[in-house]
Amino acid sequence: MSVPSVGDASLDQLVQQWLSLDQNPKTRKEITDLVEAGNKAELHTRLDARMEFGTAGLRAAMAAGYSRMNDVTIIQTAQGFARYVEDVQPDAKSMGVAIGYDARHNSQRWAQLSALALVARGIKVYLFSAICPTPFVPFAVCKYKTAAGVMVTASHNPKNDNGYKVYWGNGAQIISPHDKGIASHIEENLQPWPTAWDVSALESNDAFRALVVDPLAEVTASYMDAIREHSIEGSPRDAIKITYTAMHGVGLEFAMKAYETFGLPPFVQVAEQVHPDPEFPTVKFPNPEEGKSALDLSIRTANANDSPVIVANDPDADRLAVAERRPDGSWKIFTGNEIATIFAGWLLQQYLKTHADAKNAACVASTVSSKFLKRMAEVEGCYFEETLTGFKWIGNKVIELHAAGRDIIMSFEEAIGFSVGTVVFDKDGVCASAVMGLIANDLYSRGSTLMQQLEALYLKYGYFASLNSYYLCYSQPTIQKIFQRIRKDEQYPTSCGGVAIRHVRDLTTGYDNSKPGNKATLPTSSSSQMVTFTFENGAVITIRTSGTEPKIKYYTELRGDASSV
Repeated sequence: MSVPSVGDASLDQLVQQWLSLDQNPKTRKEITDLVEAGNKAELHTRLDARMEFGTAGLRAAMAAGYSRMNDVTIIQTAQGFARYVEDVQPDAKSMGVAIGYDARHNSQRWAQLSALALVARGIKVYLFSAICPTPFVPFAVCKYKTAAGVMVTASHNPKNDNGYKVYWGNGAQIISPHDKGIASHIEENLQPWPTAWDVSALESNDAFRALVVDPLAEVTASYMDAIREHSIEGSPRDAIKITYTAMHGVGLEFAMKAYETFGLPPFVQVAEQVHPDPEFPTVKFPNPEEGKSALDLSIRTANANDSPVIVANDPDADRLAVAERRPDGSWKIFTGNEIATIFAGWLLQQYLKTHADAKNAACVASTVSSKFLKRMAEVEGCYFEETLTGFKWIGNKVIELHAAGRDIIMSFEEAIGFSVGTVVFDKDGVCASAVMGLIANDLYSRGSTLMQQLEALYLKYGYFASLNSYYLCYSQPTIQKIFQRIRKDEQYPTSCGGVAIRHVRDLTTGYDNSKPGNKATLPTSSSSQMVTFTFENGAVITIRTSGTEPKIKYYTELRGDASSV
């Protein structure tokens, strides 16, 4: 069928190119409908540029076009990924690749399309047969010693989005040079291979079927065995009722198993949200980090069941939110920094019950997260290290410290991402939810609460007050102008709000006037914006762009000694 022209030769060529690649009737129709409507602007948006494959993999809206998530872009990505894996890892065919997916629209199909690309190259695939939490993929990578792993998920993004998250063979998210290597291989493999479209071939083709293994049951059992080491013997199990929500995602089945593994009683379920639903009907943004708007139903359920503590996973169960009822009946929704403080204080206390001191213990946090762990490490004599933002950096640093013989207590980023120990080298909301259940029961059995524990830790180590948020900005030129104005050829602001700025670190340019030669020691990247100001009064402010969302984020923190409060 001929396609009407939009009267623009270069755009018509892009349309014809797309239609020559796409065999999905739905996304083909999206493009032809835009052509027939003469919507040049939207066609340019969809077809002019490809999604950029980076250390966060891919994440975008699901729709037709090179800048969106769809069958074509997934096939192209999977083909490039497959070729890169076999080029870099000589034993990739026998080592295999682990592939999981969440409950979003298209996630299962795109996991299958990815598997199809890999088996077409003779690479073994550990393809989960049903939805699973994101942390199960890096766990599977380590368990089976695969060459790499893929999780199809958009985590906590709105329902129209999806994503493609890649892990390397060490079990951590990819960092350079793998992101660049995969991106270049994608560009070299844009034409769908002859076997690219027919996912039924995973069953009907004997050669393909022989290369596909379902790891779901085995990984689930092994994972539960692995987290058992954090189930502290003798710790109270039934002091309180805990309320749980999966935020319409994958978490329920696995959180239940984790609670059983820890010997914790069943939690109260938020009935409207615990089962998978890609439409996310009860929340505009399926992100427990959004606070009360995302936890309204949880609070209602907890109140109805006399449950003083809420734990919430995001849709792919790699993050954890926590809330607690105050004595006046209102609810305290803890920030990621506050949750990490509670985790760190309790976990170190447990560690010291079996170790003479904390010298070999270690904690890791991202540079925009609270400095509480750093302060705790200074007081207790344990090791602390800071990384760039994101668990791709945190996970790789934890692997390095673990290999050096350090006992990893925990690692975290302020965006409610936590990893306890070394079960998974990525954030893990399943294990974290069970450990938080253990902490809450322990505290309540002793007549305390999470809020009182937080206060006690602040009294011991100092008060940490933080305020983090973001501004939406969809214009890259505007973002560039904002940061150009901030740095002004390294003539950075010298004060703000009447307080002098002591140090400036710019991880976009590599400038850091707190280091010899004004050179930053953390990795720098000119493709993202990140500037940190340290003030004379100890306050720290970081401004950065998001790698997965159209946001300019800001992070602020001020510490005060308990004696001065």
